[in-house]
Amino acid sequence: MLNKNYSLILLISTIIGISFWIGFNVNLLPAEASINAPIYDELFKILFIIGLILFIGMSVIVIYSLFKFRKINGQNGDGIALEGNLKLEIIWTVIPSIIVLIVGLYSYNIYDRMGGMRELNHNHGMINSDNNSEKIWAGISQNSNENSGIQNLDIEVSAMQFAFLFNYPKGEFISGELHVPVNEKISIKMESKDVIHAFWVPEFRIKQDIIPGQPTILNFTPTKVGKYPIICAELCGPYHGGMRASIIVEELSDYENWFNQNKKTKV
Repeated sequence: MLNKNYSLILLISTIIGISFWIGFNVNLLPAEASINAPIYDELFKILFIIGLILFIGMSVIVIYSLFKFRKINGQNGDGIALEGNLKLEIIWTVIPSIIVLIVGLYSYNIYDRMGGMRELNHNHGMINSDNNSEKIWAGISQNSNENSGIQNLDIEVSAMQFAFLFNYPKGEFISGELHVPVNEKISIKMESKDVIHAFWVPEFRIKQDIIPGQPTILNFTPTKVGKYPIICAELCGPYHGGMRASIIVEELSDYENWFNQNKKTKV
């Protein structure tokens, strides 16, 4: 009996060890390109490890059962019926409950660190509206960058079937691509012209729904120069799969050159 207990402890420890090794050494996510990405990836690794422990553990139990409880030659019945096991039922109820509680509390902490529980403190004007009492629905906020070169770039996003348009109020122009400077805090106010859409950038680990009549704010800081896809992650119609745009992260000097070339010239 003692040897069986040692074997069970060794097996469980091995499964947990393998799961942690895979969780910390196998990366299934795209490149990290915003300050939110490493924070989000912490939660993903924890969930990935928990999933691996359950998957490997259940696979071992199933394989063991296939050999241990296989039908014996000459056996015609189903074998002895198994009675309920109160101890086992308590264990498999309490342990998942504790795991769910811990994951829920940790998820809340991650959401708070990403800025989901902070005030938005936006400076946007209204998108095609003079109603100063317009309600802004919650999004993701961030602390302001103290050393920011342009001090919080505000951009307005209009989503419609099946495209994104990006309005730069300070330059008085609209672009089909979202250009932003690297390592600067970006604040976008989003509004839908028709149905529910979503603004999703996988490399930034951010996604915000865009709801008709309910403007939302999304703040983020890109950390890596490059071109990344913007994907609509809400089923918005027959061409939903083609509703994409690009966010181009540039050095500040390159962004300013692009902005100056496109801004409306004052006469």
